[in-house]
Amino acid sequence: MGEIKVPELAESISEGTVAQWLKQVGDFVEKGDYIVELETDKVNVEITAEDSGVLTELLAGEGDTVQVGETIARLTADGQAPAPKAEVKEEVKVEEPVQQKEAKEEVAPAAEAKEEVPQKQWLIASPAARKAARERGIKLDEVPTADPLGRVRKHDIDSFASQKTAEQKADAKAQSARQSKPVPSPTVSENSDKPVERVRMSRRRQTIANRLVEVQQTAAMLTTFNEVDMTAVMELRKRRKDKFFEQHDVKLGFMSFFTKAVVAALKKYPLLNAEIQGNELVIKKFYDIGIAVSAPDGLVVPVVRDADRKTFAGIEGSILELGKKARDNKLALGDLQGGTFTITNGGVFGSLMSTPILNGPQVGILGMHKIQTRPVAIDEDRIENRPMMYIALSYDHRIVDGKEAVGFLVTVKELLEDPETLLLEG
Repeated sequence: MGEIKVPELAESISEGTVAQWLKQVGDFVEKGDYIVELETDKVNVEITAEDSGVLTELLAGEGDTVQVGETIARLTADGQAPAPKAEVKEEVKVEEPVQQKEAKEEVAPAAEAKEEVPQKQWLIASPAARKAARERGIKLDEVPTADPLGRVRKHDIDSFASQKTAEQKADAKAQSARQSKPVPSPTVSENSDKPVERVRMSRRRQTIANRLVEVQQTAAMLTTFNEVDMTAVMELRKRRKDKFFEQHDVKLGFMSFFTKAVVAALKKYPLLNAEIQGNELVIKKFYDIGIAVSAPDGLVVPVVRDADRKTFAGIEGSILELGKKARDNKLALGDLQGGTFTITNGGVFGSLMSTPILNGPQVGILGMHKIQTRPVAIDEDRIENRPMMYIALSYDHRIVDGKEAVGFLVTVKELLEDPETLLLEG
């Protein structure tokens, strides 16, 4: 009998959620086959079989939380699946010939019942569902489930319990209404007849929510704004984009310009490339820039390593690769860890201005926004329409003063408005 256990995921991750079983009970599994997909706080991880055999038992259902080292499935190493049905049929065949007709009428239904019992016990519920049902005094056979195999999971128990509670409240309310004077109509939020949809938050979305709240509670976050005239960058891209693509097989985008400008500004204002650890400031002498990406399951921030050592083509290539992995849900934990500063681009969704939230424990994040043509005063006599972008820097005021924050943002602005300077900055 082999066991499938939750492997070590990462230093900071001790549990995960079963997102999807890729194999089912009765399936033959080859060594190295993917069996289950786990959702962690940062990425999804697929667990493989260390031995070959038949999957005989699932100890956790989809949606259940499991710990590192916990056994979540079992398989038989000899490759033979259990066959309880055959044993029942043999019992029917050994009846006396004289009683054969009665045996078929009486024993056959009993045999079917015997067949159903192990199947029902085998597939009826996940361990978390059984525990929730026991705690709430709910009988499993009363709980409806949409699972095609009839398995009851914890969210089925939660939904059934909520529905039962709502029905009890409704009955009590109706009885009270009959016994008392009429009361005013309930508000929309209290009206159970209004259509609603309840969707369970994914582990990643819960983690994002918790960390954003934690940052706002622990950091003294402020935001400063400025605007950038994107004329020079756009003209440079227009002149060089075709040749750039021919040479490097990657498009010349805005992110490489912003990443280069941010690295140069971080070198000038190093406290924005730091973090707080206890009573100490850890000022980092490397530049791993996180690029916020919208993935199907929520926002992720993969990291461009050693951005100061990369060329424009190297930065664009890294961003392209990380973005594809994020959309395909193929990011590894190493792709997300260790960033020193973050850039987020709400402009791709049409945002004109926003206040980005820090990606803790980092103390700075730069927000890019939509490029919009606006009239700009060139001097006292001239006004021209220019492609303008608002940029925002959120920072932790515990270690970064306003003077440094404003200076950082002005540096980014000046470098982008004179992009050839970025070549001199490395």
